[in-house]
Order: sequence, then structure tokens, then C-alpha cells
Amino acid sequence: RLTKGLEKEIPNLEKRVNHILTKQVFGIAITQITALLARRSVYCSKYAKGKHSIAKSFSSDDGNIWFKRMEHTWDGDKCKYCGAGRSVFDRAEGLETHAYAFIHTDNIKTRLAEIFGANMQFDVIIGNPPYQLADDGFGTSAAPIYHHFVNQAKALEPRFLSMVVPARWFAGGKGLDEFRSSMLEDDHLRIIEDFPDSNDVFPGTQIKGGICYFLWDKNNRGKVRVTTHDKGETNTPVERLLLEAGTDVFIRYNEALPIIKKIIKVETGSEDSLALPSNKQFMTLVSSRKPFGFDTIFKGKAAASKSSVLIYQNGGVGYVDRGEVAKNANIIDTWKVFIPPLGSGSDAFPHPILGKPFIGTPGSISSETYLFIGPFKNELEAKNAMTYISCQLFRLLVLLHKPSQHATQMVYTFVPMQDFSRPWTDEKLRKKYGITDEEWAFVEKLIRPMDLSGASDDE
Repeated sequence: RLTKGLEKEIPNLEKRVNHILTKQVFGIAITQITALLARRSVYCSKYAKGKHSIAKSFSSDDGNIWFKRMEHTWDGDKCKYCGAGRSVFDRAEGLETHAYAFIHTDNIKTRLAEIFGANMQFDVIIGNPPYQLADDGFGTSAAPIYHHFVNQAKALEPRFLSMVVPARWFAGGKGLDEFRSSMLEDDHLRIIEDFPDSNDVFPGTQIKGGICYFLWDKNNRGKVRVTTHDKGETNTPVERLLLEAGTDVFIRYNEALPIIKKIIKVETGSEDSLALPSNKQFMTLVSSRKPFGFDTIFKGKAAASKSSVLIYQNGGVGYVDRGEVAKNANIIDTWKVFIPPLGSGSDAFPHPILGKPFIGTPGSISSETYLFIGPFKNELEAKNAMTYISCQLFRLLVLLHKPSQHATQMVYTFVPMQDFSRPWTDEKLRKKYGITDEEWAFVEKLIRPMDLSGASDDE
């Protein structure tokens, strides 16, 4: 595009290309290898002043594609800029630190002036930034960092900004609340191309929650055009609000929006807000993580005693003294439903969204391996609640607030309460909410049926 646009001003093609590459195209690489690859792609040589380079007036091999190994700025155990864990990334000279220059600065404009030797004003910024780094959390914990690149790019005040990033920010993601709010309230965000299955963008790579790329336009404000891509199929783009009234997440699927609005209208009498009143929220029945105070690695005793209660734990069951239950002791002797806090491990559709629930009898609790739903007055109500959970429409509403495999209390935000004196089926829910055949076909495309057989006790 630049080559064509400058044709009249610089008729000679070689001079025109040289002008573009030396005066208009700049890049910051994230590793030495990506710097070499980028130079080869842009200059046709991994060395900007090499004999095969199509740019003829560079004075250094780097050209305008810069890379330099940097160090993290440690604040205790973490980097103050990116949150990287010190035990993982405080490395010896010569090893890659993954301390990226673009985000390891308090003033990105000053940093770019230092790198390129002049005050820079960029019209267009594009990128596919690193997505996450280990943060010294429990196990293989990792913190996202891609949002730092987006924020820094915005600070440069370009005309256009486009980046390829994980789509988890739509509805969740560790440490992304502030970033999500800023994105959803930004009416300069004009286009979102959404890929719920990351394999459609990066074959053979599974990124939980999928991938998206977006266009941010400094001089153009309004609704966002949303297009969803799935296994080579592309839905009809829809221009709509990024943030619907009554919610703090982005409703991912265009086809889902009229469905959830129908449900909310039946429950509240209005579709002006997607917020359910507290007395109509199913999520009020769902516990927080670690519901009885026992973490996921806790193992109860093998044998019961007079004062013990049954605990459903990772790998089976055990027994724990009633007096050791630190949280929700009032739930021990009630009927409830247990459900895993992790859903399907795949982004391939259709999938179940949630793990299979099972009945928790009076005298039972669980470790962090499960959440509980309840309490219920009796076994019948608990079983009827499970029939509701098994409904595909129920799990579609969960999906709309579930950005990854994690299924915490918040993913039930859009799910309305029902009368659990009777069982529920999708047919009953479709009739109650007026779901059309076309809308139902969309539900079935995403949500796999759930068989509750064998779910009356621990699996």
C-alpha cells in the first residue's frame, strides 16, 4: 500500500522501497530470533545492510527492527512492569529474560526516542504480542502480559492499532478486570474478528478461550463490528455495543444476544438491562472456591469415625472430623449438588461447558476439587436442580460468562433461578422463553447434551 501510494512522489521503485523501509517502517522484536526473522521478511535479509537487503541506506545490521536483551525491574519476587516471577526469569547473562522493551518502561514515547534516535509518531501499530509469563504462583501459574502491549500502543496515540491477542479478556482472565473495562468502554474499538477455537488461527495450538484481533481507530467512534469465525465458517458481521447495559463482560456470540435478551425480558419484564435481580440469580446458590476450607490437595482419612463427615476430594472420597470444617459448616447436613470448578478442556464445539454434577447428601462436603450448589430443602429439589444444569440452554448462558475452562461462581451470572419443585428440560425452557428453531440450532451447535445417568452420587 505504501509502495503504491508513493508512486507519484518517488517514481523510482528501488528508491521508493528504500525510503519506505528506512523512514516509515519500524519494529521492536521480542527475541533475537524474531528480530532476525522479521528483518528477513521485511528487508529480504536478516542483516539490514547485507548484500541481499532491498534497503540500501542503513548504517547498521539492525535497520529499523530493533532488539536488545533487557533485564526485569524486580519489586520483591515479581517484575514491577510485567509481573514475571523472579525465581523463573532472574537469569544469567546470555539467557533470554523475556523482559520486553515495549512494556518495561514508564514512558513509551521516551523509550522509542531512545531506541530509534528521534521523537516518533506512528500512524499504524500492528502486532502479535507475547501472551503470558510464569508469575511464581502455585503450580504452573502464569499471568497475562498481552494487555500491557495494547495499553502501551494506545499511549503512543496511533491513527490505527490492530493486535492479535487471546480473547479471554472478553469475560475474565487473571488480572484483566481493569483492562477489560477500559476496552469495553472504548468506542474507538471498531472491529473485532473472533475465533473461539484458536486452531482456526494457529493450527495445532490450543489457547483457552480462543483468539481475536481488533481494530482501534483514533478518529472513528461508534459501535463495534463483530464477526465470529469457526472452522472455516464466518457468520454475518453485526454492528453492536461492546458493553450491554447490566453486564461487565462482552457477549461473545452475535446469535446469543437475542436469546439472552428474551430470557431477561421474561424474568424481569424488560430487556433494557441484562442484570438479573438478586432473587432471580442462580449464582446465589453457587459457592465460591474452596467451599469448606480444604484445598485441592487435601486428603481425608481413609476410615470414618463417629464425628467425621464424608469429603469428596481429588481422586475419590475420604473422611474429615466435623470440627475441622472451617467454612459453610451450616451446609454439611443439607442436600446440595457438587460440580467441578473446571469445565471442558477443549475449545472444539459442541462441548459440555461444565463438568457433570452429582448429588451431595446430608453429612457430606468437598475439597476445592468441587463447588457446591444449594442448599436444597430435600433430595427431590437437588435432583431437579441437576436437570436444570444438564439443559443445553443453561450451559449456553454459562458459556457467555466463561472465558476459559474455569467455572467459578461468576460464570453463572446470566443464569436465572427456577422452581426446583419440578424437573427441567430444554423443551420446557424453550417454551418458557420463546426460543425459536433457528435460535435453538445455534444452541445445539455450541452445547453438547449432558447425560445425568450415574450422577446421583460421586463419580
